[in-house]
Amino acid sequence: MVRDQKRWIAIGVGAAVAVGVGILLAMTVSRGHKNDEKMNDQPTGLTFTVADPTPSLDVKKPLRCYVNGAYVGDVTLAECAKKNGVAAQQLDVGIDDNGNQVAAPTASLVPVPGAPASGDVAQPADPAQGAEIVPPTAAVSGPVAACLRYSSNSWNKLSDNVTLGQCAILLFDTRCVSPGQAAYGRWGSKTLRLVPRRVEQSDDNATFRPLVDQGQGCSVPMVR
Repeated sequence: MVRDQKRWIAIGVGAAVAVGVGILLAMTVSRGHKNDEKMNDQPTGLTFTVADPTPSLDVKKPLRCYVNGAYVGDVTLAECAKKNGVAAQQLDVGIDDNGNQVAAPTASLVPVPGAPASGDVAQPADPAQGAEIVPPTAAVSGPVAACLRYSSNSWNKLSDNVTLGQCAILLFDTRCVSPGQAAYGRWGSKTLRLVPRRVEQSDDNATFRPLVDQGQGCSVPMVR
């Protein structure tokens, strides 16, 4: 009997010691993670950082160079500018469809289309027939005119009575072009041109000046 009591006392003491050790370990682990970030403080889902997709340019590294729309070899940016008779800053530089770095004068591969003559403009087609759906734009005050897109060698009307900024968005928002390439549109008597990273305008269909720079994702901000 005495022997059984001693055995149970020993078991009880051992259990008490084990519980005490467990409590001490738990307190130690808790103090060790006291300053850790809590799960509930973290944002839910995935976190993305979207960077400008344009790669950094090594001016000493050869890239594909175009002169008058023709490929003339892989040379440095300075040599390509010299071949084109312009300053290096006047070249469009970027990545072509095959992932190669290329340089070319602004829109050198795409000639400016002639201004639309009366009766040569296709009217907006029925969206039910598969025509382009023009998204609505926010109301902005200012002069308004018809907005036309040049595609498939013809002028197509997108909308009537929109501002210059609205027309630029309708034509070029989220649309990207490669160096040497261009896309064209019209707003009233102005020709609008999309080249890499910016939208340009011309009053004479020949001499272009900047209108607005494209943002991330080739977005076009509203012109004020």
